[in-house]
Amino acid sequence: MIKKYIFFLFLLVSNTILSQINFQDEALALGVNVSSGTPFLGSGVSLVDFDKDGWDDITLATGAGQNIRFFKNVNGTFVEQVFSTINLNYRTKSISWVDIDNDGDKDLFVTSDTDGNKLFENTGSLTFVDITSSSGISTANMFSYGATWGDIDNDGFLDVFINNRSETISNKLYKNNGNNTFVDVSATAGISSSAYMSFCAAFFDFNNDGWQDIYISNDKYNNANIMYKNNGDGTFVDESEYSGTNISIDAMTTTIGDYNNDGWFDIYVTNTTAGNVLFRNEGDGTFANATEGSGTSYNSIGWGTVFLDAENDKDIDMYVSGSLDGTVPSFVSAAFYENIGTGIFQAPANAGFLGDNSESYSNAVSDINKDGLIDIVVNNGGDDNVFIWKNLSTTTNNWLKVSLEGVQSNIDGIGSVIEISINGDKQYRYTHSGEGYMSQNSTTESFGLGNDTTIDYVKVTWLSGVVDIINNVSANQTIHIVENSTLSNNDFQINKVSLQSNPVNDVIVVNSKLPVYKLELYSMLGQSVLVQENSRKMEVSQLNAGHYLLYVSTAQGTSILKWIKQ
Repeated sequence: MIKKYIFFLFLLVSNTILSQINFQDEALALGVNVSSGTPFLGSGVSLVDFDKDGWDDITLATGAGQNIRFFKNVNGTFVEQVFSTINLNYRTKSISWVDIDNDGDKDLFVTSDTDGNKLFENTGSLTFVDITSSSGISTANMFSYGATWGDIDNDGFLDVFINNRSETISNKLYKNNGNNTFVDVSATAGISSSAYMSFCAAFFDFNNDGWQDIYISNDKYNNANIMYKNNGDGTFVDESEYSGTNISIDAMTTTIGDYNNDGWFDIYVTNTTAGNVLFRNEGDGTFANATEGSGTSYNSIGWGTVFLDAENDKDIDMYVSGSLDGTVPSFVSAAFYENIGTGIFQAPANAGFLGDNSESYSNAVSDINKDGLIDIVVNNGGDDNVFIWKNLSTTTNNWLKVSLEGVQSNIDGIGSVIEISINGDKQYRYTHSGEGYMSQNSTTESFGLGNDTTIDYVKVTWLSGVVDIINNVSANQTIHIVENSTLSNNDFQINKVSLQSNPVNDVIVVNSKLPVYKLELYSMLGQSVLVQENSRKMEVSQLNAGHYLLYVSTAQGTSILKWIKQ
């Protein structure tokens, strides 16, 4: 009996050791021993592969008197690059590497709160041309901080929402015309003309209707946060109050993730010592304040936040940067929260992060050395050097990474939902370009798999409505999915069934030569909505506008049709 007890303790201790989270700052060893200066309220960071060699690079916005800094990733270490046509020796805020023209190379957008924003076209081989003046984006100083990119009308070109931290200048929504020009559609789209002192925003689909919505963090207590719902016709409606997300705090970040793996994306907002806010998406157009129950209030001066599965155990953890330097014992300078899998987070007694006491603002995540563990880069203020929190966690857990290439949708696949399933347990990721406080995370999405070695399926729902599915995917690899190249809607249409009309107003009518046994209606993320048996018709007038999937069962099998509710 004693031997069995000792053996049990041995297994318990061994499992704890194998799952030990450990982050260490290796910026110096990895070649990024630099400071971004002393910019007011910090500078942004991007972890996007700007030269398309398969390794995520580092780009740092900086304070006055210092140009943007570019660090090329060479097999997991970094070498500084200089681009002769990019000379912005003034205070810059956020960096966006984004393919505005879908030509296969990343263009560069930079915001500033002192000298105006800049758009550089990549004409190939990292040769950049300043096209700001001809692009239609204002060259005036709008006191801009964050920029987030999304496709407001699903036309395949990425539009941009610019946050202006100003008492007189409103936020701006620019629609991409597809020819390297943009038009300010703020007024016609329903974006408020009032100024809100906005820090940042995020494009994401909060109600899973296939259209990208916008959530905005506004500074100061007289400026409530805003949730704009996309109507699907190029306009937005303010759903802040109804959704319950109209908090009035010193809001900084807008970080999006599905922390409870229910298929509805949640929001984390940082704040001053009064406490941060975690909004749990209830799936009915509303959000619940889950901060107290989740243990993520922070109660310091929080700024950038990232979600990541640090130990690949199938749930996303959280890292929060803060601007206090640790000299006041009652306040923390940063925090790591481990998701223990029940919607509750806890701060581990030892997760590394030794020396994490700088004046920190923006942070971003990527697997910088391709070892399957997600690392964190933090751009600090106060003339403190950048942190590269290398993930040295000891774990035997498996992982999967997914990169996307749009065809009908934007080439970067921004706005897509990636779903994986293992024995019925699902995880979801939403692809962003600009999310969190002045940050841009890797465009490659990562999933922790625990002890599992095979994923039942990987499903990508693109903004175009196309659904790609790959079955029986092996662990510990990166898969690249091109839109409409795998098992998609058309592959299921074995009976050549079709819809009498599409889009649909009130009633779906199915054309089929065979008797229809069942009609099953699902959201684009797979949630069951309606079921109709032994009929070719289904009443849908009560549904919200958006994209849906219809499963049509006949004697020869099941067909899946994508349709649009008007």
